[in-house]
Amino acid sequence: MIEIIDLYKGFGANEVLNGVNLVITEGQALAIIGRSGCGKSVLLKLIVGLLEPDSGTIKIEGKSIADMSQEELYKVRQRFGFLFQGAALFDSMTVEENVALPLIENKTNLSKSEIIKNVEEKLELVGLPGTQNLKPAELSGGMKKRVGLARALISNPDYILYDEPTTGLDPIMSDSIDELIKELNEKLNVTTIVVTHDMFSVQTIAEKIAMMHEGKIYFNGTQDELLKSKDEVIINFIKRTSYDV
Repeated sequence: MIEIIDLYKGFGANEVLNGVNLVITEGQALAIIGRSGCGKSVLLKLIVGLLEPDSGTIKIEGKSIADMSQEELYKVRQRFGFLFQGAALFDSMTVEENVALPLIENKTNLSKSEIIKNVEEKLELVGLPGTQNLKPAELSGGMKKRVGLARALISNPDYILYDEPTTGLDPIMSDSIDELIKELNEKLNVTTIVVTHDMFSVQTIAEKIAMMHEGKIYFNGTQDELLKSKDEVIINFIKRTSYDV
């Protein structure tokens, strides 16, 4: 379980998070929605300790990450998989090298053959068997996202964080990525947190929805509750999206 308590974060004069409170339960598929610049991606980075809050608390299974030693925080981060918005692949590396990187960086005791086997399994899982020797320049946008997802999965994480997983993809490929995320959540029984402004993705993936507005969690509930809301802010947000009502 992840608990976010009264979280604040700003950059200079720009206050991004103004008292975020949110509980993410184990095995949940949560979508965090909101307008561009509302702090969704910042919140993800705070959860994994890539940024430090100005104030407030983030607890992972009951323990505040602020109270963790560097070694403890390092171990906690290994329990997270993170799919970055642009996939963040290294152009000079092959697909195999990109996917294997967390296992090498984390200095696991796996042999080279075991690492190769793990990479093969994860590429198979995301629908890209036999692509190990390709370079990112040889991949389509959707394939890059899948390779990034394979890398996020390589350490068998308990939590997978997705930052705008369908940005820049055509509708058909976006649907494919959404279905893959849903399938992986069900198959692997991981806690899934998806930051997105794509309401079609929300419709496919999410069990619960948290909407951010003015630096806070403005809504937290189910899709049905969101669609039935009479709140003007929520209604206007839905109207600006492609949600199929």
